[in-house]
Amino acid sequence: MRFLSDLAERIGNGWRALPAPVRYLLMAVFVVFLYVLPNYQIPILNTPDTDFPTLLFDKIGLYILMGIGLNVVVGKAGLLDLGYVAFFAIGAYTMAEIGTRLGWSAWLILPLGLFVAMGAGVILGLPTLRLRGDYLAIVTMGFGEIIRVTALNTDWLGASRGVINIPSPPNVGPLKFDNVLDPRPFYWVLLTLIIIIVWLLRRLDRSRVGRAWEAIREDEDAAELMGVRTLKYKLWAFAIGAGIGGLGGVLFAAKTSFISPDNFPLTLSVMFVAIVVLGGAGNVPGVVLGAFAISYLPERLRGFSDYRVLMFGAALVIMMNVRPQGLLPRRVRGRAVVEEPGERVRGADNA
Repeated sequence: MRFLSDLAERIGNGWRALPAPVRYLLMAVFVVFLYVLPNYQIPILNTPDTDFPTLLFDKIGLYILMGIGLNVVVGKAGLLDLGYVAFFAIGAYTMAEIGTRLGWSAWLILPLGLFVAMGAGVILGLPTLRLRGDYLAIVTMGFGEIIRVTALNTDWLGASRGVINIPSPPNVGPLKFDNVLDPRPFYWVLLTLIIIIVWLLRRLDRSRVGRAWEAIREDEDAAELMGVRTLKYKLWAFAIGAGIGGLGGVLFAAKTSFISPDNFPLTLSVMFVAIVVLGGAGNVPGVVLGAFAISYLPERLRGFSDYRVLMFGAALVIMMNVRPQGLLPRRVRGRAVVEEPGERVRGADNA
């Protein structure tokens, strides 16, 4: 365990010691590699029993996006949300209903799904974010089930039949979305969204909002006593996380062209929480690594038939015992909290 911690610390220190131009060049090369990844069969990554480009979108890409969104709520603001699949479902049903009934383009529905899911996050957050810990977890878990059961029993949402013939996005230049059997255009759009969202969250993390989230996560009572408007910033976290989940739902519905309530079980919310905890709550690279492990390993082990679930579970248990704080836990460093107009905020994190 100590060896892995030291190795991760050395890699992190080595990366930070590199000159900024070198880091930017390496990141650009890595991004290019991610864009061309579905075009090549890499033996060490290839999944013999599953189409790898399909896996990149349907599981790996979507899980990464959902993990990043939930990380805002759980990892940055310290709020336990067990109903995150609800926002994924809201985005998917927004795409399904508006696309089939009004014939809108998916590119118009994409931002709409973002705002509808954010609105749902605010509606859920206003009466519930005064709760904490287990009570908040229970309420959010109930919200996730309410959305699924509502869709299951509402005729104009397709009920148990679901929604079929969801239109594909219009083609954009060389990106051809009319062939639903080709997942690569959807993967490239999803990858672009992930890069933009990670960049925006990184900027937000260094702002007053990010510092407020950090204070709430470490000690909400102390933050409130020091003048941080905890409800306001927790609503920010819920709304932003919900919006990211809504984006994932829109892309999922546009790709599959069919959704039903069975696509949004409670176990999916548990899987999203596992991604954040396994990867390292509060650290985006860790969450990305956790999402990759949880979505990729079961498919890599598919050749073991019924034993693959047992082997996957054993691998998770081993990883959590070796790295209880996650594969890549966040770095804790001192940081002053800047005073906000009208607030009495002064403090620092523990180094």
